This record gives sequence, structure tokens and C-alpha cells, in this order.
Amino acid sequence: MKRIHFHIQGVVQGVGFRPFVYRLAAELGLAGWVMNAPDGVTIEIEGQEGACEKFLTRLKEENPPYSRIDDLQANVMAFEDSRTFVIKESEGGNDKTTLVMPDIATCPECLADIFDPDNRRYLYPFTNCTHCGPRYSIIEAIPYDRANTSMKHFHMCPRCQSEYDDPLDRRFHAQPNACPQCGPQLELWDNSGEVTCQKHEAMRQAVADINQGKVVAVKGLGGFHLMVDATNDEAVKRLRARKHREAKPLAIMFPSLAILEAFCETSAVSKGLLFSGEAPIVLLKNRRRSAADTALSEDIAPGNPYLGAMLPYTPLHHILLRELNKPVIATSGNVTDEPICIDQDEALERLKGIADLFLVHNRGIVRQVDDSVVTIIHDQPMLLRRARGYAPLPVQVKVDVSRTLAVGGHLKNTVALGNKHNVFISQHIGDLENALAFEAFEKTTKSLASLYEIPLNKMAADLHPDYFSTKYAANSRKPLKRVQHHHAHVVSCMAEHDVDEKVLGVAWDGTGYGPDKTIWGGEFLIADQKGYQRAGFLKTFRLPGGDMAVKEPRRSAIGLLYELYGGEVEKFKDLPSFSSFAPKDLAVILQMLAKNINAPVTSSAGRLFDAVASLAGLPQIISFEGQAAMALEFALPKVKGDDAYPVSLKKDEKAKAFIIDWTRMIEEVIADARKKTTCGTIALKFHNALVEAIILAAKEVGLKKVVLSGGCFQNRYLLERAITRLKEEGYVPFWHSQVPPNDGGIALGQLVSAVYNA
Repeated sequence: MKRIHFHIQGVVQGVGFRPFVYRLAAELGLAGWVMNAPDGVTIEIEGQEGACEKFLTRLKEENPPYSRIDDLQANVMAFEDSRTFVIKESEGGNDKTTLVMPDIATCPECLADIFDPDNRRYLYPFTNCTHCGPRYSIIEAIPYDRANTSMKHFHMCPRCQSEYDDPLDRRFHAQPNACPQCGPQLELWDNSGEVTCQKHEAMRQAVADINQGKVVAVKGLGGFHLMVDATNDEAVKRLRARKHREAKPLAIMFPSLAILEAFCETSAVSKGLLFSGEAPIVLLKNRRRSAADTALSEDIAPGNPYLGAMLPYTPLHHILLRELNKPVIATSGNVTDEPICIDQDEALERLKGIADLFLVHNRGIVRQVDDSVVTIIHDQPMLLRRARGYAPLPVQVKVDVSRTLAVGGHLKNTVALGNKHNVFISQHIGDLENALAFEAFEKTTKSLASLYEIPLNKMAADLHPDYFSTKYAANSRKPLKRVQHHHAHVVSCMAEHDVDEKVLGVAWDGTGYGPDKTIWGGEFLIADQKGYQRAGFLKTFRLPGGDMAVKEPRRSAIGLLYELYGGEVEKFKDLPSFSSFAPKDLAVILQMLAKNINAPVTSSAGRLFDAVASLAGLPQIISFEGQAAMALEFALPKVKGDDAYPVSLKKDEKAKAFIIDWTRMIEEVIADARKKTTCGTIALKFHNALVEAIILAAKEVGLKKVVLSGGCFQNRYLLERAITRLKEEGYVPFWHSQVPPNDGGIALGQLVSAVYNA
């Protein structure tokens, strides 16, 4: 006979782990107990030695869906001759390292309950169990018990309490457990805040309003969606106008896979994502055809061959979409550049100019959690926005990162918190462009630290002195490590893949502050976690108007040509980059360049994309970040080839680095543009040239491991071709998967680098 004490760390709370242990112990005839602790789950079992051994084996092999055992310690104890196995009350304590679960999409069993007319939860939009439902969006403190969630205000009825107390029930200790008698309820408000109807009638009326072309703000899991009929062109146009979102793609929620597949191309990988517990928005190729007599509005993703598609992931969404039986726009409930609304009173104030009605409920949302966005690269998922379903699960690293907070960048902001060997990355916060966004940043930062009750010893931030996030860290009065933007990108990818040796880091994006006070963005770094050497970069040029060039690709094009031709640049006035300007505005820009006034130097790959897009006749002025580069990617022909513009590698003794010279490439782009060569051909030769530049750099540096990071590697063709060519040449490429390649991933790199430099 034996008694064994187990201590388990990982994703073991809020996933049905204790009832699983209870059932396993009962099946094997073992006595003892199981209990939630601040740092995991503690178990003691006793019984026959063979049964104890089977318990350990099955504990590892049969643990519940969404659970994850990261560490398991087992110690033999004195035999106590216990007779029963019980689930003890949660234990308090200060060392809070338990992994908080993300919100999980509705499981098949709860879905069956919702649509069973004989079930007491029939059409109840807040149905859940230990296998699904809200977690991170409702938790206020660890351990994950109902009293520490926003469900504490709802007292369970006797039947729900009975389920909650029964270890053999799948709702045992399901903290958000509720039913129509005791749980949250729906209301429909008009845009003055008056309640027009409640409960299921509110749902039915919202369906009728969407069918009539109205914009309905729907309070979901981690915030509001703005919903309209995706097949109603006028409704979609109206939503865009009210939201001030001119062209950026809008996400679509489909009622079923069958309807989704009528509009989108899918694969085994994409279907697995759509039906996963994470249930993200997945970027899928648009079939560009009608399903039956229904066509999607062309204004959903103008000029974009992909659709951001998702399936319903909460009971509320399932019921709403079952009633509608058509795709709907489900875009974030905010005005452009503002954070998503999570409270109905706040939503009423901020969204009343956008939404006609508000479908709300009285379950509190503790923290904003946007929908995650995933693309597929070489048949593997790559996160572009890490939020619902993924945050705040950590990335595990070898070094102890305790008590360190990294505050990320300015765009696509996330923050990262270190605790022992776990880096907890927050949900997507967004661009820190205004006071509301910065307020959301501060709230998320404080919330993440307070959840784990971690006293912070040091901070990490970007080099850029004017980033709100950097100023926040500097004002904290904690020891601060400033990490160069592109080094953070590279270290982020290294940390994700557990690479701990020197690599060639290819970090390409739009903007990053360099220690030489120029705008970096086309970087080749010899890097490890501790530091980097700028081995090379893309040939630099000036950006007339500075930040204005981000919104006007034509400015990047003129800056590029000025770098090559100086005062002779006016001979290119026949090109669209020039002809799109009024003569007086063009004269001002040329003066900026001639006198070097407000014309910063950049090596940015993102601005190079913009310049070539402009020269090729694509958008000269854009309404959202990356729009011109996306247009260039989407111009690629269906049949790809190996044709490439010429690029060369030259040594720069002054910079002690090599430069990728695009002079001949731009000369040929101009020649092709003047010959009216198709945008597709220009795009293909340009993309291929950039990949060959990476190969030139890899051969020059001589390191076998090559890390690809930065926003430019959201470009599917660029990334996939770079991976293929690197492998062909004998290199080992690494790219992002669980952490975004864009600035949503740099907090991880900042934190790891800061710890290595402590």
C-alpha cells in the first residue's frame, strides 16, 4: 500500500481537472483528495501500489481537453489508511502561478443542450460547462473560483447548485454555471438606452432588426460586436461610414461550415481552427461567387482575395446565427482607433452614432478580449492577432523571467508579464493612438500584474522615446531596459521556438527606432537574446513629411526616386506617384527633400513596399496601415514564377555593415511601369527580389539559423517563398506561429532580452 503526494502546474484550473482526478481515483479504488492551489493542483492518493502507478500513467495520458501539465512532482508519504476520495476547498496563498485559461468556444454537449427543446437550457445564451465558456474575460483573481469572477453576483438555483457540487457532472465546479432561472439575461435597448424587450424576445427582435439592415451592437464574450447583414450592401456601406472605416476588411461570422464553404476555400487545417476551442477568425480565400441566390457585399473586403471568417463561438452567437441563417459582419464594437467597448453604458455612449440597437446582458466583462486572427503558412497556423482563445496562456522560456513587465510597442500593442519560466502575453490591446487606447493599455497592464499579484522589479520597453508605452515604463520608477525594436522582433521568434544561439535575424516592418535615430525597418541582425550586431540593412531613402508617408505611399515613392536621381527626379512626372499630387504640393515635397526638412531617413521594408506599390499604379493614399503593401501582394498572378528584379549586396565601411542595394530593381520597376507591364508581373518580380535579398544576406553572414520576423512577414507569399528558398539553400528558417510577427509579438522579445541583460 502507498500514499503519494502530487503537485501539478500548468493549465489545470477551469478545465475540469479536479473532477477528472476524482473519477480516475474512484475507478481505481484509491482514497485521498484533490485541491486547487494558487500555483496549480495538489493531489494525495493512497491504495494498492499497482493502482497508484496506473493513476500516474492515466493522469498524464487522459487529462481533460484544454488542460496541460507543465510540471508534475510526486513524493511518497506516510500511509494514512484513508477510506474515501474527496475534493477539498481551494487553498489560498501568495505564490500564484496557476495558468489562467482563455475563454473557450461552446462545446458540442452544451450546443446540444441549447437546441434540445426538452432541455431546461433550451435557447439559453449563457450555457456552459467545465469544457467551455468564459474564463479570462470574467476572472478577477486566482484561484479560479466563482467568488473571484463576475458571476459572483448570480446565485445558483438548486438544480444548478446540484450540478456544481456533483463531481460526476460535467458542470462540477463550472464557475460560470447558470440557467434561465438563475443566470444572466438579455435585453434589447434602443440607442437612447430604453429597454424594448428582454430574454429570448430580445434575441428575436435583434434578428429582425439585422434582417431589416440595421446595425446591432451585440455584447458578447469579451466585448461588443457591431453586426449587420453581410449580404446587404447598403447596410455594410452604412456601417463603414458610421464607424469611419473606409476600406479595412471586416470579419464575417457564418452560421455553419456549409454556408462558410459556399463562400470560402477551406482545408483540414482551417476547419480544425474554426471548430477549435480557440475558434479564431481565420483568413480564407474568397471564392468570389454567390451561394444560392445570396452574394456577400463587395464592401466587406474591397480588393482583398481573403475573407476573415469565423463560426459562432458562444451560445448567444449560435442562437443568433441559427435564427438568421445567413452570414453577418461581426466587427469590433468601437470607433476606429478606439478600444473595444465592454460595458453596455459605455457602449451606449461611444457607439450610439454607429449602432441602431444594443443587444446586451448583465454578465460583467472584467477585461476586453478581441477575436483572435489566424492565417495559415505552409499548412501551419500563424497568429496575426493574439487574443480570445489564446491569451493569457504563456510562452515558456529557459531563463527565470520573474517580476518583469514588458510594455510592447505603439501599434498592435500587447504587454508581457514574467513569472518564473512563464511569459504571460496579454490579449491584443491595439494602437495607442489616443487617450482611450492608453487607458485600456494601463488597465490591461495593471490587471495582468494584479491577477498574479506579482511585485515588479524591472520593466522593458522600446527604444522610441515618444511611445506612450515607453513613457509609461519610464514613469514607473522601476529599473528600465530599453530594447531596440527589431532586436525584440527577432528575440520574440527565438523565444517561441526555444532557439538560444546566434542567428541571422531578418526583421522587416514599417517603422522601428534605431539607435542612430533613423527609422529602421529592413534589418539583418546577427542576434541572440542578449544583444545584436546590425550586419546589414536595405538601402536607405528619405520620407518627405515623416509620418505622412505612412498614409501616402506616393511620398515614399518620391523619396525613393530622390535618393537615386536627386534634382533630376522631376523627369518622372509621368508616373502616378507624381501625377497624383497637385503641382504646389509636389513642389513643397521636393523642397523638403532638397533641404532635408521633415524628411527622415529610413531603411524600412514596409515603406519600400509602399513605394513600389505607388510606382506600379496601386493606391497612392491609404486609409489603414499596410493597405498598399497588401494591394501589391494581392496583385500577384495566380501562376507564380521565379522572375525577379536584380538586387545586390554591397559593403558599407562607414556603417560596418552590408547594404542591400535596390537601385537596379527600382530602375526596372520604372521601366515596367512605363511599358504598362501588369501590376501582377511587377509584384511577382519585386517579391522574388526581396527573397533573393534574404538569400544574399544569409550567404554573407554564414549562420545556418535564420529568423523571419516583423510585420512584412504577414505577407503570405513573401514568407512562404522565403522559407522555401532558405531550405533549398541549406538554411534552417524560423517564423512565428503562436506569437504574431507584427508588433503584437515584440513584448515577448523585450522581456526576454531585458532579463538576459539584467
